[in-house]
Amino acid sequence: MGNRLSVIATRTGDDGTTGRGDGARLGKDEPRIAAMGDVDELNSTLGVLAAEGLPEGIAADILTVQHDLFDMGAELCIPGHVALRDAQVAFLDTRLAHYNAELAPLKEFILPGGTRAAALAHISRTVCRRAERSVIALGRDTTINAPVRQYLNRLSDLLFVLARALNAHAGRSDVYWRSERLRNG
Repeated sequence: MGNRLSVIATRTGDDGTTGRGDGARLGKDEPRIAAMGDVDELNSTLGVLAAEGLPEGIAADILTVQHDLFDMGAELCIPGHVALRDAQVAFLDTRLAHYNAELAPLKEFILPGGTRAAALAHISRTVCRRAERSVIALGRDTTINAPVRQYLNRLSDLLFVLARALNAHAGRSDVYWRSERLRNG
């Protein structure tokens, strides 16, 4: 691993291709590369969220997710490689139950916002949904390990719940969508 990243600017992508983990070259606009890029972007948005000085438990959960997303990227990078497991999906289910138990039930739709950290969690949630769509599109032509799809689906739910938990931790309420604004001008 020590020499794996010794040269960053290889110039091999100047022709519009990039290398997979198995050495094959693909166009940078191929569905596999799009899925890998969307997962990478998601991981980066979580890095911005983590830089917000989150409560310790949430920060630890975000770090775990970032490692899992790196595993997912490795799996997407090498067809047939399995790196994401059912246990990682189960972790998300456990964390969802934990945070949901601390929150009041929702009776209205909410808008992204409240605290900056909550808004960043919502941005990560929307990027997660895009990554999920990219993985599903890739799955039309190739086999995708079920935990990859499941993980992204659960993670977007967890990020929604974490946004609410971050608002609650800061003593802020969620920002509720008001349907009556259309009726009452």
